[in-house]
Amino acid sequence: MEGIIVRRVIPSDNSCLFNAVGYVMDHDKNKAPELRQVIVATVASDPVKYSKVFLGKPNNEYCSWIQDSEKWGRAIELAILADYYGCEIAAYDIQTTRCNLYGQMSPFEGAPEEFHQNIFAVGKDRTLGPAEELALNLLKEQQRRRSYTYTAKFTLHCGVCQIGVVGQKEAVEHAQATGHVNFQEYR
Repeated sequence: MEGIIVRRVIPSDNSCLFNAVGYVMDHDKNKAPELRQVIVATVASDPVKYSKVFLGKPNNEYCSWIQDSEKWGRAIELAILADYYGCEIAAYDIQTTRCNLYGQMSPFEGAPEEFHQNIFAVGKDRTLGPAEELALNLLKEQQRRRSYTYTAKFTLHCGVCQIGVVGQKEAVEHAQATGHVNFQEYR
């Protein structure tokens, strides 16, 4: 197999999972509203499968919740989107290197985005063969560079009053108390 694996950064706007899947599958980084509706339609159409036990909240409450652009996607949404697109979605967590990947195969360094290959053949051993090795190499390099955000312990400063906070919880508390929403991460 020829090519390289590249990492494309999707804005971390709480809809990044949906926009990443939309980008990989449809070359569209603004698919979150549409893909959230796919999730809602799927969940609402099968309240037995998508029960309170499965979703962590009643079906109709979940459907309202997932439409909020401030809510993050996770494993449930990835499973639904994989079914919707008729493919497997592998995601890798940079921090832990645990396999969860959205990624593109590029035929050569600097290739235009439209040349990327997003779907790989899966072998009988359930691996992606050379593509998986390339993805793991990229993942380890991104981990070495600390190219991830650990939301429970990241350090931020408020762009308005310059106060420092640790973690998403403190940032939310500061935002609710002051109305400030402009935070930057300390690296």
